[in-house]
Amino acid sequence: MTYSLITFRDPATGDARTGLESAGRVLPLTDANLDLPGNDEPTLESVIEHWDKAEGQLDRLAEGAAGGSVDWLDYADLTVLVPLRPQQILQAGANYRQHVIDLAVAHRDGEGTDEEIRARTAATMDRRAAEGTPYFFIGLPTAMASATEDLVLPGYSRAHDWELELAAVVGRRAFRVNPEEALDYVFGYTMVNDITTRDLVFRKDMPAIGSDWYRSKNAPGFLPTGPLVLPAKFVENPQDLMVTLRLNGDTMQAESTADMLFSVAQLISHASQQMPLLPGDLVLTGSPAGNGAHWGRMLRDGDVMEGTITGLGTQLVHCRDEVAP
Repeated sequence: MTYSLITFRDPATGDARTGLESAGRVLPLTDANLDLPGNDEPTLESVIEHWDKAEGQLDRLAEGAAGGSVDWLDYADLTVLVPLRPQQILQAGANYRQHVIDLAVAHRDGEGTDEEIRARTAATMDRRAAEGTPYFFIGLPTAMASATEDLVLPGYSRAHDWELELAAVVGRRAFRVNPEEALDYVFGYTMVNDITTRDLVFRKDMPAIGSDWYRSKNAPGFLPTGPLVLPAKFVENPQDLMVTLRLNGDTMQAESTADMLFSVAQLISHASQQMPLLPGDLVLTGSPAGNGAHWGRMLRDGDVMEGTITGLGTQLVHCRDEVAP
């Protein structure tokens, strides 16, 4: 029985609870139905930490999803919260081949026609995939929001963009692991929308310093996450998932994770070479083609983003302009 893990608001108390979701039903996890070290109520973080003890118990609990027990709640009736709070968030940039090509055309990267820029960039990306290394930067957990929270568009820009992507959730400490074993360190997968303020990416006052990811990506709510975490054992191949984002019902992004320049395993391995990855950390894997920079259309007040990745549920995020104080 396939299942996922969520964090939700208890309808009775308003407290954050961890739940086992299966077939549209949710079982709140307690110290009575999930025996883990310690006396506290289970959290997603503690499940990750003690997965060797939790896995078999969750497998058995999931079998009761279709039963009709009053202990199970309807997923549709719940308010889903941010699934977990990582210590570290690593974000991979420019990791989808077609996405990078489209950005090169949008930014007029070099001389020539659109076709010449596309051909030149495609050749560069093929060399990078064969010989290069991923590009990482660090995000802030304070930017995280749930999969259904409104996205407040800061008034200092009109160039806020969407970037739906797959994120790997680290299951155990990983330091200098090789690509062949890297997926053994992944607990599961979740979905994120890595919102970016395009006109803040590059510093006009200090062009030699490069990109400014702090200002362009870390406003409150700029990382809608979830709604769920799907254990890795239920994902046969992370390079065979569909990433789809619809804006007001129109499909803007629709691409397979097969278009990644560096696979999830390669990203985990490369990221672990400089710093230990810790249980619960997120490794974002980049976003496919079709963001606002490609379409020439940024997020506006009243927009609704619907994001899906195979097996990872649905994000539904309403955008609204920031209200001036």
